[in-house]
Amino acid sequence: MLSDPDVLADVSRWQKISKEHSELSPIAEKYREYKKVTDELDSCASMLENKAEPLDSELRELIVEEIDSLKKQKAAFEDELPVLLLPKDPNDEKNVIVEIRGGVGGEEAALFAGDLFRMYTRYAESHGWRVTLMDSNPTELGGFKEVSFSVEGRGAFSRLKYERGTHRVQRVPETESQGRIHTSAVTVAVLPEAEEVDVVIRPDDIRIDTYCAHGAGGQYVNRTETAIRITHFPTGIVVQCQDEKSQLKNKEQAMKVLRARVYEKAQEEQNAATAKDRKNQIGSGDRSERIRTYNFPQGRVTDHRIGLTTHRLPEILNGDLDEIIGALIAADQTERLKQAN
Repeated sequence: MLSDPDVLADVSRWQKISKEHSELSPIAEKYREYKKVTDELDSCASMLENKAEPLDSELRELIVEEIDSLKKQKAAFEDELPVLLLPKDPNDEKNVIVEIRGGVGGEEAALFAGDLFRMYTRYAESHGWRVTLMDSNPTELGGFKEVSFSVEGRGAFSRLKYERGTHRVQRVPETESQGRIHTSAVTVAVLPEAEEVDVVIRPDDIRIDTYCAHGAGGQYVNRTETAIRITHFPTGIVVQCQDEKSQLKNKEQAMKVLRARVYEKAQEEQNAATAKDRKNQIGSGDRSERIRTYNFPQGRVTDHRIGLTTHRLPEILNGDLDEIIGALIAADQTERLKQAN
């Protein structure tokens, strides 16, 4: 189809088929490898069973060794192929918008929100993804009451979606004079960036307000109304953006966030009928679910969804999240395979 002149003449159709081809190619290639191994296995077995042409002991031994090796390869392929055939999340290849909000814990929660922002920024950089700050409400001590940013890169949502939920931190705050450990919480929302074709937002359904941007503690006042606030009447969703110096850029960023939130809300409503099944999916947690604890006195990070504990707290806060996210992906795939069977 990709070489069909009619398809080549239709750019949008060609892009759609090209994307489908790229998704199917790994499955087809893995199956070809699997078929090659099974054919070789059948061939080796036939040679052993062929009484018309008996084999000498040395050749027989080599064929037996080859059969053992091929059986191991066949078993590995039979583990990999069902995972490749699992239905893919249609959002996995999308860019994402991440929203971090300080929860219980006041200033300490805001400081940890800043820690998570740096953690995700460094994780994105390690994968070659681009991070763009969209909106922030910083505090005087260097934390954030809330911060939102976009992450652009192939497969960003497929990995970062496992980060949505409540992150709990246990440590001695900088403001604590008696050395007592406090527990604070930060919520993380991870939204797939929606295209205009995914969500239709009519001009009549929104109100756009402008206002002056401000910084931490009200220290900085922008005399020009560059900040944007958009209200979406059908859903009641309100978004704002003030971190760009241009009103037009802030409006573009705010519309991205609005589309993402409207898209997420529509998906939640669509999935309400299958809520029971979604509870078993590792990557379907919402922002109210406590997913992870960061314990500073013990240098420990525990992911409560899969019972994983690691004592690599500094490395993880420095963006080395692949161990945890890899384990979450494996657990999610295992759970979905059980449901498929």
